[in-house]
Amino acid sequence: MSDRFDCGECKESLYGRKYIQVEDVPHCIPCYDRLYANTCQECKELIAHNARELFYEDRHYHQHCFRCFRCDRSLADEPFTSQEEALLCNDCYCNEFSSKCVACDKTVMPGSKKLEYEGSAWHENCFVCHGCEKPIGAQSFIPDKDHYYCVPCYEGRFAPQCSHCKKALATGGVSYKDETWHKECFVCTGCKIPLAGQPFTSQGDTPYCVKCFSSIYAQKCASCNSPITGFGEGKYISFQDRQWHQPCFKCSRCSVSLVGAGFFPDRDQILCGDCNNDQEDQ
Repeated sequence: MSDRFDCGECKESLYGRKYIQVEDVPHCIPCYDRLYANTCQECKELIAHNARELFYEDRHYHQHCFRCFRCDRSLADEPFTSQEEALLCNDCYCNEFSSKCVACDKTVMPGSKKLEYEGSAWHENCFVCHGCEKPIGAQSFIPDKDHYYCVPCYEGRFAPQCSHCKKALATGGVSYKDETWHKECFVCTGCKIPLAGQPFTSQGDTPYCVKCFSSIYAQKCASCNSPITGFGEGKYISFQDRQWHQPCFKCSRCSVSLVGAGFFPDRDQILCGDCNNDQEDQ
């Protein structure tokens, strides 16, 4: 009596039948498909041992089920994209989701290099400088209306020059007395600190910070001896060759404010009417 040769699962004889061996255990074809075959993601049926099986992102498909969700063309030998688990051929994906190049009006294909700016897209080679017509690529650029320029072309055509260093101002800067400066070039003539964004004044055409101008040019208050700069408590009173901050213009004896009132000079002092009368009565 010959040795038995049975399916390891259903125990039916395998003599004269096809079988598949798994870890040295033979299985008849029905048992093998039932135990080991994957289920097609699309039709939910088993993918038989002799069927061509396609695998994508932990999902299995019959070859004939692996198709574009939109146009139903086979994706077995075609490039494709997955969009929210739906498989799309490149043509359908581009028509539905890809942006179009604003320069050539052609689709920017998935995986190709593109540039995006303010909601518009370009092929890498279509995003060129309006001046020299060379691709800008990843370089800095400057928009001007509907055109884009590389920095050298923009500076050569449009950018004003800094009054100090004579180099182009591509962005920002400071404007003063019809001239322009880089922010870092517009500095106090005295201490050289940048003046952009802070109060400053000038002597002739020369800019100074408040501190330097006060120490060099400002008149001193006859009462507190601090500079009268025109900044902050800038209003002042002038009489003969003396000046006072408005809050400092007070009677030298009783300290009542003399702003808008009559006063009487008495050598280095200024007196209100009452104090002056008291002095005359003595």
